[in-house]
Amino acid sequence: MSRIPPVPPAQAPVLVRWAYKAAARMVGEVPEPFAVSAHHPKLLFASLIHEFAAGKASSTLPTSVREIAVYRTAWTLGCSWCVDFGVMMQRLDGLDIDRLRDIDDYRTSPAFTEDERAAIAYADAVTATPSAATDEQVADLEARFGRAGVIELTYQIGLENMRARINSSLGIAEQGFSSGAACRVPWEAGA
Repeated sequence: MSRIPPVPPAQAPVLVRWAYKAAARMVGEVPEPFAVSAHHPKLLFASLIHEFAAGKASSTLPTSVREIAVYRTAWTLGCSWCVDFGVMMQRLDGLDIDRLRDIDDYRTSPAFTEDERAAIAYADAVTATPSAATDEQVADLEARFGRAGVIELTYQIGLENMRARINSSLGIAEQGFSSGAACRVPWEAGA
């Protein structure tokens, strides 16, 4: 259970309840970070608008490159909710989720392309504190994906750093999305 309990639908404002229904239609269940954030509806809706806009705007990189960098960031930071949700997103995008078992050995695993390896290494560098990204990495990524691609990759890695740190700090754990069906309703007793 998260450190701050999710807002149950009966206690949520009308607009939040509508958002709960829309989220459940989209991903099968109300995501727990969503239900916890409902304690601050203005920030919840700001986050939803931002996530939607960032998702629509992120169209320069190949999906596999963007998703593997975001996954690696969540995995590195230990956000079990983000890893769980990230597996589902990759599955829904038609990506090979079996390769995620090799994420720790990405440098040598044949499961990853050279472009994906470069993105994973960059995710590691950006996620390090302080950032360890180098001029050489950025130049290599620019040659691979163009300037817009480097911006998109950096933005998505930074966004996942924010998500993972928020969820981990609030004690939000995996919800069952990676198994194909989210099974834990966040406000049920004992969840």
